Amino acid sequence: VQLQASGGGLVQAGGSLRLSCVASGSISSLNSMAWYRQAPGKQRELVAAITTGGGTNLPDSMKGRFTIPRDNAKNTVYLQMNSLKPEDTAVYYCYADIRQLSLITDVFWGQGTLVTVSS
Repeated sequence: VQLQASGGGLVQAGGSLRLSCVASGSISSLNSMAWYRQAPGKQRELVAAITTGGGTNLPDSMKGRFTIPRDNAKNTVYLQMNSLKPEDTAVYYCYADIRQLSLITDVFWGQGTLVTVSS
């Protein structure tokens, strides 16, 4: 199983970006999916999470600016980021709790995609 994240880049403050994360491989089902980020010198933090049923969890600092839609048919989770701020600059990682065809459930991480917000 692999998670492939994409969509990062350089954007001006106030702009928008949409990240994508596609899961591939021996997948039976995708459970919860999420995005985390890690800025230089800081710990990795949760950005947004979504359950199989579509329930979402975002920290207060992200609410109103970020959303986390998912497309179960495409094994894909997105992170729509609006009104970006320089403090949103970080490497963004996708995460998924996946039940594999072997019936083993495990967590997987994508490789990270860099988002840089200029002031």
